[in-house]
Amino acid sequence: MIQTPYYLIDKAGLLRNLRTIERVRTQSGAKVLLALKCFATWSVFDLMREYMDGTTSSSLNEVRLGRETFGGETHAYSVAYADHEIDEVLANSDKIIFNSISQFERFADKTAATSRGLRLNPQISASGFDLADPARPFSRLGEWDVEKVAAIIGRLDGFMIHNNCENADFARFDAILTQIEEKFGGLLKQVNWVSLGGGIHFTAEGYALDAFCDRLKSFSQRYGVQVYLEPGEAAVTKSTTLEVTVLDTLFNGKHLAIVDSSIEAHMLDLLIYRQTAKIAPDAGPHRSMICGKSCLAGDIFGEFHFEHALKPGDRISIQDAAGYTMVKKNWFNGVQMPAIAVRELDGSIRKVRDFTFDDFKASLS
Repeated sequence: MIQTPYYLIDKAGLLRNLRTIERVRTQSGAKVLLALKCFATWSVFDLMREYMDGTTSSSLNEVRLGRETFGGETHAYSVAYADHEIDEVLANSDKIIFNSISQFERFADKTAATSRGLRLNPQISASGFDLADPARPFSRLGEWDVEKVAAIIGRLDGFMIHNNCENADFARFDAILTQIEEKFGGLLKQVNWVSLGGGIHFTAEGYALDAFCDRLKSFSQRYGVQVYLEPGEAAVTKSTTLEVTVLDTLFNGKHLAIVDSSIEAHMLDLLIYRQTAKIAPDAGPHRSMICGKSCLAGDIFGEFHFEHALKPGDRISIQDAAGYTMVKKNWFNGVQMPAIAVRELDGSIRKVRDFTFDDFKASLS
């Protein structure tokens, strides 16, 4: 048995999402790239590359990771490229997307032989979190002025528009895309490709998939562009758990259980957005608050129901531990970093990575 804590990636869970992605590719003609900012655990790229066209990135390190471990198309995007990294970015990417016209002009000569895109900010979004809203006031993410973009349109090959966030409502996606067309339609007709970014939760149960595919196909035909999607969470949702063990129990007005993990260190995205973790099944007569072992007072996964009163040694599986979770894990308090394990399609489980004191030591200097 693998020592907890560890992330357990279930390839069967991944495959459910990937088959939906393959359907979208086939039915709509869109190409689909994995957003490495959300999920970059390359030990399962052997399966994912069979159903996706490549990767998209947010940094030089992600560009290299995509090129070296995933293959296919490698799209480079960054809020800002540094002078010392642009050559390596270009050497590892097929397309480069600039966040601003000023960055485009700064590297215009170096990138003349590369397929170049620009991020557009339509100033509308489907984000429910101000922290993650690319259309928030004074946003630095993308260009919004049509006239300024039109001035360089002859040197651009494509656009990237990322303004969805966990949007599982097709009608809302459709309405926002219509507004984008109304604002940027004249520009869209003058490029070869358009990425509609990520945050579109089209692998969610009950999503209007046929309507989504038809919308993408008609968009592509209307503007004569290759459409790209950049799913992160949609590609890995409900595929991964964080396996933990109860170390101690207390009572302080509520029943508390301390586990050998930490929400700040191992599921940071939930803490940032003040969300509660999920366990399955969350059912039974005994309610307990699951707490992390770091010194942070608010290191709490949430309150859940169990069939029996928790005791040291009990195992708990915390759900949805893939998207924006594994990429944010950290060494706060020196809490043991979870190992990474994979459940293969035949049901066998293999541990693919352990983290040791030497990794903790090497993370600093």
